[in-house]
Amino acid sequence: MSVAKKSLLLIFSILLVDQILKIIIKTNMVIGEEIHVAGNWFLIHFLENNGMAFGMEWGGKAGKIALSAFRMLAIAGISWYLAGIIRKKAHIGLVLSVSAIIAGAAGNLIDSAFYGLIFSESWHTPAVLFPEGGGYSSFLTGRVVDMFYFPIIDTQWPEWSPIRPGQSFVFFRPVFNIADASITTGVIAILLFQRKFLEEKR
Repeated sequence: MSVAKKSLLLIFSILLVDQILKIIIKTNMVIGEEIHVAGNWFLIHFLENNGMAFGMEWGGKAGKIALSAFRMLAIAGISWYLAGIIRKKAHIGLVLSVSAIIAGAAGNLIDSAFYGLIFSESWHTPAVLFPEGGGYSSFLTGRVVDMFYFPIIDTQWPEWSPIRPGQSFVFFRPVFNIADASITTGVIAILLFQRKFLEEKR
């Protein structure tokens, strides 16, 4: 299988798993509902966020539209870069890492662009796909579905701590999805293996 085909297969596989899981969660759970998968340290916890990866937000509705537009430009730019490194026979690890980043960005963009159009709200009942009367929002203003929660450490800061004394401490606190994990994995792989990726040829 050529490197280009491996790249496309990885992108398609990540998008497929990401979207199938999000649709299952959205049509079977309500926001805030959770399922304990492995005790109290691995939960499926359904949340929706209006902004960036791991639930971060920026700038309200206008910021959300700007973020979606930026995602489109970023995906186009990174795709152009990916095509270039494939032509130059770059290290397969670099190609697949960049592919994972593109897939993750595209996965969250799909939520933002289309979920508001095709789903009803998920606050009190599971969402309905293609509801009568239309979805809960407009193009580019949908919310991103998150579900993975790993509160491996759930305790409190000691009273003598100079940082948030007596307050809750949870690690890992952010709730995320396959797309977020894909972006993070791709970036970390490039940072850890950049010398090998950039110096070696196939």
